[in-house]
Amino acid sequence: MRRCIGMVALFVVLIACSEPKKTQTLAEGVWRAELMVMDNEVLPFNLKVNKKDDGSYTMQVMNAEEVIDVDEISIKGDSIVIQTPVFEGYLAGTFTEKSIKGEFVKESLDRIVPFTATFGQENRFYSNGPSTENVSGIWETHFSPNTEDEYLGKGIFLQEGDQVTGTFRTTTGDYRYLDGIMEGDSLKLSAFDGSHAFLFTAKVTDSTMTGTFYSGNHFKEPFSATRNDGFELPSPDSLTFLNEGYDKLAFTFPDAKGNQVSLSDERFANKIVIVQLMGTWCPNCLDETKFLVNYMNENRNKDLEIIGLAFESAKTEEKAFEGIERLKDRIGVAYPLLLAQYGSYDKAAAQQKLPMLNRVLSYPTTIFLDKKGEVRKIHTGFNGPATGEKFEEFKKDFHQLVTQLTSEE
Repeated sequence: MRRCIGMVALFVVLIACSEPKKTQTLAEGVWRAELMVMDNEVLPFNLKVNKKDDGSYTMQVMNAEEVIDVDEISIKGDSIVIQTPVFEGYLAGTFTEKSIKGEFVKESLDRIVPFTATFGQENRFYSNGPSTENVSGIWETHFSPNTEDEYLGKGIFLQEGDQVTGTFRTTTGDYRYLDGIMEGDSLKLSAFDGSHAFLFTAKVTDSTMTGTFYSGNHFKEPFSATRNDGFELPSPDSLTFLNEGYDKLAFTFPDAKGNQVSLSDERFANKIVIVQLMGTWCPNCLDETKFLVNYMNENRNKDLEIIGLAFESAKTEEKAFEGIERLKDRIGVAYPLLLAQYGSYDKAAAQQKLPMLNRVLSYPTTIFLDKKGEVRKIHTGFNGPATGEKFEEFKKDFHQLVTQLTSEE
C-alpha cells in the first residue's frame, strides 16, 4: 500500500513539474455548432469567432436576424468555457484550432447537453435536395394535440428558396428567432440563445404540418398545424386577472441589499407602477427587460415606476441574487429587481406568492397599475422582436396605455 501511495505521489510531482500546456488558438470566422438532443436529432447553430488585439476572443451566436454577442470566454491550455450573456448557461469543453467538443450546461436545472463545433462549416442545416413545399404564411398550430397539455401556437414563416425563418407565437410568448431549411417536404428549424435550445422538425404538405418540438435533450412534444391566414391567438390581456375579493396587487420581497420592498412604499405612492413577473433565465423576459430599460431611458417620466419580481431556478438565494445583479449590470436595469422565489420558477408556487391573481401562466407577465394603485391591465407573455409586426403592435399599445395613465389625476 505504501509503495502505491509513493508512486501516486511521484506521479503528482512529475505532473506538477512538467511544462504547462501551450494555449491553443481558435480559427477566426464562422463555425457550425451542434447540440445532441433526443431521438438522435442534432440541433445546429452558427458561431462567429473574432480575435481581439490583446489575444482574447469574442463570439457571436447567430439565429436568423438575431446576433448575440458573447464576450465572456475563458481559455486555459486546450480548455474553453463560453459563458452566454445574462443567462447562467455555458458551453465548456476542449478544443483545437478548428474543433470544440464539450457540453452545454445549466447547473441550476442539472441539465447537460453534448456539444461540438467545427470551423469553416457555414451552413446551419445541410440539404440533400431542393424543397418541394413552401411554408411561407400563417399556421394555426396545436402543441401536444388531443392531450390535457394541449396549447395553441401561431406559426409565422418566410421561405426564400430552401431557407426558412420565422417563429411560433404562443399565449405565453414566442419561440425565438427560428432559422432553418425546407428539404423536400421536410422542415427543420432551430434556435440557440444561451438559455433555450429549440429544434422543430416536421413533414409539410401545401396545407398541413406534422412534427416534433425538442427543447434541449430533456423535453419533446408533438405538434400539428394547418394553414390559416386569419388565425389569431387569444388576447394576452384576457388570460390573467384578479381573483374575486381582491381589488389591488400587494407584495413584499427583498432586493439584493436585503431591503424589503413593497408597493405600499412611499416611492410608489401616486405613481403609475408596472410590475414585471420575470426570471433571469427567460429569453422573452430579457427581450421585455431590454424594452423597458430603453423606454425608461428615452421617456423620462417622474410619474412612472417599474418593479421586477424575479422567479429564479438558482438553488440558493445567493446564486439567485448573483443572476439578478448580472442581468442588471449587463442590460443597465435601473429599476428594482426583487427576489420573489428561488430554487424553482414553478408557476403554481409563483401564484401562491401572489394569491390575488387567478394564475401565473407565463414569464413574463406584466401588470399595469394606475396612480390609485388599481390594476388596469395584465399582459401575459411577451412577443419579442422575432415576431415582427406583433412586437410593433405591443410597443404601440404600451406607449398609448402609459400616456393615458400619465394624463389621469
